[in-house]
Amino acid sequence: MNRPDSFEPDKIQAGLKNLRIGKKVIVFGSVSSTNDIASEYAKSESNDGLVILAEQQQSGRGRGNNKWLSDYGDSIICSVVLIKESISKELLSLTFAAATAEAISPKAKIKWPNDIFLNGKKIAGILLESKQTGFGTAHIVGIGINCHQKTFPAEIKDIATSIDIETKSICDRIILTKRLLSSIEQWLDTARKKPQQVIKSWENLSLLLGQRITVVHNKKRFSGTCTGIDPQKGLILQLDSGGIQFFPAEQTSIAH
Repeated sequence: MNRPDSFEPDKIQAGLKNLRIGKKVIVFGSVSSTNDIASEYAKSESNDGLVILAEQQQSGRGRGNNKWLSDYGDSIICSVVLIKESISKELLSLTFAAATAEAISPKAKIKWPNDIFLNGKKIAGILLESKQTGFGTAHIVGIGINCHQKTFPAEIKDIATSIDIETKSICDRIILTKRLLSSIEQWLDTARKKPQQVIKSWENLSLLLGQRITVVHNKKRFSGTCTGIDPQKGLILQLDSGGIQFFPAEQTSIAH
């Protein structure tokens, strides 16, 4: 099924070829998971900055046991390969969240650690996975953005949304993908040079800052007020029980 905004490498790369992110783009039709495909390409140093795009994925992963499913051509589904990246994993997660939110809308917000919300509903998700290679650590960052969906399954219809629903128009996925990749490039550069600027952006966009929340860490629940984020240690909570504790994204989730 071809739409006016069907993914084509040449259209996406136009204007991006001098950048690290998107210097090489590979497009698939229907795949199990773009992160799985990207993981294979991450075995070669030459694939730094590679972007894998798919029109549909059948077994896309979220954090934990969550799934990310999408009908053909309805979403931006992509994975970015980063090799020998100097940015810490925790800061990398914040950087991609800031970049994705910026690309989507000035009104987009971040729900730590990996969700992007628009007008109170989830519109995008990010999954950061890392693997050891013969030349060091490779990071694979998967991003899913709801674009053309008009309806959602009953279990998520009250908490999920799409670009088309929120803008009451039909978005162009090519334009949005180019904006996303450019935003990632710029925010990665910022994270290396001025990491505190990433933290400030996260604080400005965060749905959690100043809120009382409960997190699950190593199967234990902790409640308190979110007071900030640390680029190395993770979310900062002023615990109800007293004291301050850091919660790294990889081992922590927000309780519902």
